[in-house]
Amino acid sequence: MFIKSHITRCRQRGLLALALTLISPVVFVQHTPAVEEPTQPADLEPTTSSDIRRVLRPEEFGRFAPRTALDMVEQIPGFTIREREGGVRGLGQGDTNVLINGKRISGKSNGPVDALSRITATDVERLEIVDGASLGIGGLSGQVLNVITSTNGVTGQFRYSPQVRSRGTPPRIYAGDVSLSGGGAASDWNLRLRNRSDRFGADGLERVTDGAGQLIDTRDEVDNEDLDTIGLSGAFTRTAANGNVFNLTGEVNQFIFRGKEESLSMGPGLPDRFRTLRSTEDETNFEVGVDYAFPALGGSLKLIGYHRSEYSPTTSGTVLEFADGSPDAGSLFTRQADEFETIGRAELSFKGFGGDFQASLEGVRNTLDIESEFEVRDAQGVLQPVALPGATSRVDENRAEATLTYGRALTADLQFQASYGAEFSEISQSGESGLTRDFIRSKGFASLDWQASSVLNLSVKVERIVGQLNFFDFIASVNVNQEQVDATNPDLLPPQSWLFEAEATQSLGAYGSLTLRLFLEEVSDIVDQIPLEGGGQAPGNLSSARQFGGTLDATLLSEPLGWSGGRMDLVFNVFDTEITDPLLGIERRVSGTDLYELSLRLRQDFQGTDWAAGFDLDWFDPVEFVRLDQVSLFDPSFAFGSVYLEYKDLAGLTLRARIGNLFDQREDFIRTIFSDRLAGQIELVEDRSRRFGTIFTLDIEGSF
Repeated sequence: MFIKSHITRCRQRGLLALALTLISPVVFVQHTPAVEEPTQPADLEPTTSSDIRRVLRPEEFGRFAPRTALDMVEQIPGFTIREREGGVRGLGQGDTNVLINGKRISGKSNGPVDALSRITATDVERLEIVDGASLGIGGLSGQVLNVITSTNGVTGQFRYSPQVRSRGTPPRIYAGDVSLSGGGAASDWNLRLRNRSDRFGADGLERVTDGAGQLIDTRDEVDNEDLDTIGLSGAFTRTAANGNVFNLTGEVNQFIFRGKEESLSMGPGLPDRFRTLRSTEDETNFEVGVDYAFPALGGSLKLIGYHRSEYSPTTSGTVLEFADGSPDAGSLFTRQADEFETIGRAELSFKGFGGDFQASLEGVRNTLDIESEFEVRDAQGVLQPVALPGATSRVDENRAEATLTYGRALTADLQFQASYGAEFSEISQSGESGLTRDFIRSKGFASLDWQASSVLNLSVKVERIVGQLNFFDFIASVNVNQEQVDATNPDLLPPQSWLFEAEATQSLGAYGSLTLRLFLEEVSDIVDQIPLEGGGQAPGNLSSARQFGGTLDATLLSEPLGWSGGRMDLVFNVFDTEITDPLLGIERRVSGTDLYELSLRLRQDFQGTDWAAGFDLDWFDPVEFVRLDQVSLFDPSFAFGSVYLEYKDLAGLTLRARIGNLFDQREDFIRTIFSDRLAGQIELVEDRSRRFGTIFTLDIEGSF
């Protein structure tokens, strides 16, 4: 889990996803018909015409040659899928903005993107953009997508995506997936077999200087990382003759990681050294979610069960060999981490006081069980065990919560929703420094959604949030590559925050759409690196922090300008934070955030042909990671860009050739190590720049 999380943050964001061509904005003929009264599935309350902002039909996406529901959704102007965030506790309320046939997705990691990618495009009947607050589902507000499907017979689709790179990385030849879906009048099912495969690699020089800026070491480094996640996921839905609805979702996968970094070090007065870092992870994941909805107690009762387990052995070790024959140096950290989460939830929906109520009860059991060993090579080069208090431990949480949500239409165009709840949590940790503590926390929200005009929607929301702790933060660990040690800290508290957000969506008609979101979050007990009594450091709580920013999501279409087939999608996030450094006592930003993120997508479909081309660009400005004794910054050079050329119908297949990293983006990293950070005394500065070359990808997609 540690390696997987590290790669997700530092590598995949560093390499971003493929992007840039001189091809203009892409065509999407926005459909703005008079709103219809669609026939709703049995488990979804009929919506009124004012609830539905837009209805999109599959034929409107024909020029994009979609193979799955996800391919369609990604082309909806002004709509972005909101995935479940890692800090959400339990199943909670509706924290994603995608429904399938009026139902929430019961899984957690198996979320809306995975669910939509399993639905074959031919099974999509229509897509509805709905006022979330009108659905009577707790937590939904603003734009919500409801995907209506109609399945008859068995259909399938497949994708294969080999990739090669120009600099020292083995080719990626096993990335792909195949999906099947089927069903009839009363049931639907889908299955997906997938390998999420990546091959990363980069090389370059690292310069090491002392506190006076004098060069003391030069390191010629090569890094390679192989990742494969081979998994089977699926879903099954059945509606009984009496209207009762049964849903089952699940996934099992194996995450396999192999990382190797080699470096040759040369410095004045020192023998040449050859260092090898090897890291591995073999993680097995299992997830299953089931729910059953039926009439009860004057309303509708849904019973939900969920279980997730993860078994994750990891290793990370360094070996430093000396040209003068000195004994090897280095260290090895091994860990076996077993995680479990089991949830039971009941939701009762009923009508009253002119609106919709939902009462819910949820019980959760979370467990993290870790066994770790740390070894360091002695003067003879032999690994010897080193005591690391708190590195072998178990953390358990038992939690129960109750919430009541009420929503109603105040006017034909104004929706109101509010919720209040409380949770009880007991967290215990085994070991010498282990504690058992319990907490009672309140949570809730209030939201308004206003259809100000036929082309403008406004929504505001105020929410009290209780965050989810990362149980790994309780347990001591070692980063052998950076020579960092985090001690155990059993005193962690769940963070809490007040979130204020506002969103405006403006339809530009045939020109596209604009969405602007602003937010302010006041956080208490935020988790950051802190000093511990008696020495050492670990993740811990700081009293307060502030996070604020905004997002502009724009889709612009070229049709009204007399230019057929052009489309531009732009997402620009601006984000800032404020926190008081626990060592220096001065204000700084929260570690690991971004100041801004820019995503630009241009596409041109050439009318009357099966050809299309595109240009993508991704750029972000990261914030430093701060520890008590060092500050580091992973800061790639100017944007990652790519171009692609697509042919939509070669014997029924779609082919897409992509060239990535047009601007020769580099992975730049700088780390300042202090002998005394409080006094500003620098011991070492490591400054490196690595290149990863040009990336060539071929996507082959088909249906059957």
